Amino acid sequence: MYNVLVCDDEKDIVSALRIYLTTEGYQVYEACNGEEALEVLSREEIHLVLMDIMMPVMDGITAMAKLREHSNVPVIMLTAKSEDTDKVLGLNIGADDYVTKPFNPVELQARVKSQLRRYMQLGSGRMTNVSETLSIGGIELDDRTKEVTLDGEKAALTPTEYDILKLLMQNPGKVYSPAQIYAAVWHDSPYGTENTVAVHIRHLREKLEYNPAEPRYLKSVWGRGYKLEE
Repeated sequence: MYNVLVCDDEKDIVSALRIYLTTEGYQVYEACNGEEALEVLSREEIHLVLMDIMMPVMDGITAMAKLREHSNVPVIMLTAKSEDTDKVLGLNIGADDYVTKPFNPVELQARVKSQLRRYMQLGSGRMTNVSETLSIGGIELDDRTKEVTLDGEKAALTPTEYDILKLLMQNPGKVYSPAQIYAAVWHDSPYGTENTVAVHIRHLREKLEYNPAEPRYLKSVWGRGYKLEE
């Protein structure tokens, strides 16, 4: 049984999270601000933290910074859509992932499971690349078995989709034009191929994004092409 700490000053959210997590068999601890969260962490063996950002007494960013001074326990931020700047700051400080409110219970449970699996297997909140394995966020690509998983669940990709994803994962953050993707994957002249690449990108998003309309991994760069966000 894994111990999960839920830290949020909104009681309704804490109650909802308790229901979702206990249903999955986790032991849930609760805190209503960052100070209480650190106190719980000092006395209990916690395997994962769900941390709100905006809280009284001590906010989630401050609490996370203090936590990272001595612990690598995985932290998933609970954020509002308007808190984009805080998301970036939180990830820079050491958060492992984030879930946007109002959250999808299925997505939340998948992210919790993924972070726990990595933490318990590797002794760290962050996955490191091993031989022939690429990992970015919740996406893992094993080039030995040609398998791709999203938060531990297998994603059924076509060979073309796989090759596009591999290209983008090998160079995270790099923007590829449709012509460059077509030339690298199809090994053919890239003339007039923008729509072809766009269709495959759309299919990849449908398989690897919880919300394809608002992708968190496969990003479009207007007028330039596509990239895989780290």
